[in-house]
Amino acid sequence: MLRFAPNLAMLFTEVDFLARFAAARSAGFTGVEYPFPYAYPAERLRAELEAHGLEQVLFNLPPGDWDAGERGIACLPERRGEFQEGVRRALEYARVLGCRQVNCLAGSGEGVAPERALQTLIDNLQFAAQALAGAGVRLLIEPINTRDMPGFHLCHSEQALDVIEAVGSPNLWLQFDIYHMQVMQGDLWRSIERCWPRIAHFQVADNPGRHEPGTGEISYPFLLRQIERQGYTGWIGCEYRPREGTVSGLSWIDPYI
Repeated sequence: MLRFAPNLAMLFTEVDFLARFAAARSAGFTGVEYPFPYAYPAERLRAELEAHGLEQVLFNLPPGDWDAGERGIACLPERRGEFQEGVRRALEYARVLGCRQVNCLAGSGEGVAPERALQTLIDNLQFAAQALAGAGVRLLIEPINTRDMPGFHLCHSEQALDVIEAVGSPNLWLQFDIYHMQVMQGDLWRSIERCWPRIAHFQVADNPGRHEPGTGEISYPFLLRQIERQGYTGWIGCEYRPREGTVSGLSWIDPYI
């Protein structure tokens, strides 16, 4: 049996954000994820989790100025102090929410020499991995496709593995988003097999359209059964845009739970 968690930034958007916790529980989910908790007091979010018997599965480190188009600052040399402060802020939220995984968006290194951007990313991940380890929180990195996020620094699974090796921390793991990796590289199962020892979290959406699994070209029945056979016990985040409505589109999950 696999465990699925809706991403509340993309699912249950038929209702306001704080009402999505109840909607997720009513739909049968026991865990949730979303990109950023920082617009709400941590205690307010914890109250929603507790009221509906939900686990906070994952959220991201602060990404910089999201509204201005920033998608992470971990590879920007002049933002090291801001990155470190973001790690401390994320750790405070993780403690209150009982969250055991935090994802780091690498961001765009445009305008920075590639070698310098890479070394900055490595240095920042070393800092974050150590800081989070003390609280029992895993640090994850996620390759993202450059069609949806042009210029994103981390965009292939092998690149992520190289970064993990360079950081050298047992507390740095991979978030494997199947949709992003289909766009960037395909050959999905072989990619998952190569990354398997470092994968701590999956996310799913189909391609094209980033809709529910089963609406596009990705063979999710094959992939999810393979993941299950491999003994995966972590969460699978549902980070897709429902094609016609959240609840009406959830039937794809039924064979796996």
